[in-house]
Amino acid sequence: MDYSSAVFYFFSFILLFSAIKVITSRNPIFSALFLVLSFFSAAGLWLLLQAEFLAIALVLVYVGAVMVLFLFVIMMIDINIEVMKKGFWNYFPAIGFVSIIMLTEIILVLNKPFFKTPALFKPPLKSNTDAIGEVLYSDYILPFEIAAIILLVAI
Repeated sequence: MDYSSAVFYFFSFILLFSAIKVITSRNPIFSALFLVLSFFSAAGLWLLLQAEFLAIALVLVYVGAVMVLFLFVIMMIDINIEVMKKGFWNYFPAIGFVSIIMLTEIILVLNKPFFKTPALFKPPLKSNTDAIGEVLYSDYILPFEIAAIILLVAI
């Protein structure tokens, strides 16, 4: 088994485990942490497919949106800070577990053999973002403009 297959199986296992924990966890804080972990694992799988733009968009949009949403909900609910501080150490093992797994995933992605190009592989002339922009603004300009108008009307 080569390195990319091992990383794929690792990310897939973590993604399935964290998705199951999102659904089965009774505590919403734990569900949120496992949801963030599942998004990072899915982004790692996108990186294995050499879709860097989609991986970064997944992390920025979903992880950012989920955290902002939870912060907004916590701010809107009048929570006594002293009560929250009492249960802080109860969440620490789950936070540490998720943090260690995310750090392991980041180390696996940034490891040198992952970015090593095979001898027969010819690197693309343009980046993924350039290719997506070119197709979006040439072949799919009409659906893109219609979606933009629908979003503008919805605002």
